[in-house]
Amino acid sequence: MPPVTRYTESGGASIAYQVAGEGRLDLVFMTGWISQVEQLWESPGLRRMMERLAVFGRLILFDRRGTGLSDGAGEPYTLQQEATDALTVLDAVGSERAALFTYGLGGPVAALLAAEHPERVGALVMYASAARVLWAPDYDWAMTREERMSWLDQAVASWGATDHPGIPTMAPSMAEDPTLVNWFARLQRLAASPGKARELLTAAADLDVRELLPQIRVPTLVMHRAGDTAWDPRHSRYLAEHIPGARYVELEGTDSLPFLGDSDAIVEEIEEFLTGGRAGGERSRALLTVMFTDIVDATARAAELGDSRWRDLLARHDEDLRKELRRFEGREVKTVGDGFLATFSGPPSRALRCAQAIVESARALGIEVRVGIHTGECELIGEDVGGMAVHIAARVSALAAPSEVLVSGTVFGTVVGGPFSFEERGFRELKGVPGPWPLFALGNTIATT
Repeated sequence: MPPVTRYTESGGASIAYQVAGEGRLDLVFMTGWISQVEQLWESPGLRRMMERLAVFGRLILFDRRGTGLSDGAGEPYTLQQEATDALTVLDAVGSERAALFTYGLGGPVAALLAAEHPERVGALVMYASAARVLWAPDYDWAMTREERMSWLDQAVASWGATDHPGIPTMAPSMAEDPTLVNWFARLQRLAASPGKARELLTAAADLDVRELLPQIRVPTLVMHRAGDTAWDPRHSRYLAEHIPGARYVELEGTDSLPFLGDSDAIVEEIEEFLTGGRAGGERSRALLTVMFTDIVDATARAAELGDSRWRDLLARHDEDLRKELRRFEGREVKTVGDGFLATFSGPPSRALRCAQAIVESARALGIEVRVGIHTGECELIGEDVGGMAVHIAARVSALAAPSEVLVSGTVFGTVVGGPFSFEERGFRELKGVPGPWPLFALGNTIATT
């Protein structure tokens, strides 16, 4: 479960914050220029990254004043005020000294805190961050003021819309993924109004902490992805060159958002830098068979039956499905709309038998379900699961016909030669998954224990 949101008062404004995990060190995640701490957890990738950080640290989040769940004080934005708010949050959670993990525009405020309050900052981790926003003669890779204002007008004009230009720039590998696009649009709407976004973006144009960098004396790790199209890697190289003793790590990838792409590499660098080891990463993955179920035409059936009868039928279906999961030793992960996400350890044979039983029990109730199954390495996110294996299973499920159990070629190859029969469904493109994938429909197999 996401952590509880609490409030502390800072200079006349209520600042919303959260604390996750019980690690021995405190780690403040400074997410950039907007956030809404409760909405952040709605992104599976970001949630997974934050939960991994909370394994070895006590993760602290807060919405900067004027955004998300925090008040605006009605005064112009200043970097000094944001630093004061951060210290107030640390006081509220009882943190005497914390490491700071920054992204984007979280960089300047963290640099100010590290330079002026070293007694409160134990370490600095800067990913895709910057010391300055606009062009200068010795900072000539940044936007000019005219370019920045033109970009600002475009960003505000499509604020909160699914065609916002931010996602293709910050997440080119996932720009067509509807889940990410919708999450980002909703985050913008919840974090700030278009007017507030313009105000904050305009103020950000004048940020410049270059003179503070030589004063930073805390251990510092600077990271950037080489192909980042949102923040030029030269921003991070400049930080590393001007912060005494900073360590610079350049990673592979094009996504700017830290929770996309190979986020494990970022988390493991942070874990090693702060703790001296990478033990957390070894416990976060497992080979599982993933199964998605979904009721076919659920909305139409609900309209046909009426709310009361539909709720009763849905409850019976859920009860029958859970019974089959227990019978075949599957684990219910969560409900997804009108369906379920479940996992099975070991070979996929039990998942296939369970899926067949679920289809048959649904038919007995007068409804049809579609089922998708894939076997692969999953990321363990507390009680949840994530990663490409889950993504593939969901895509396979969406392509299944009514009362069909559709499986990936990985599942077919694992059980071929056994008691199961399959029909080829050809190669299909799975959105967000590289290359065409062979799919197979499970034949009429009697479900037995």
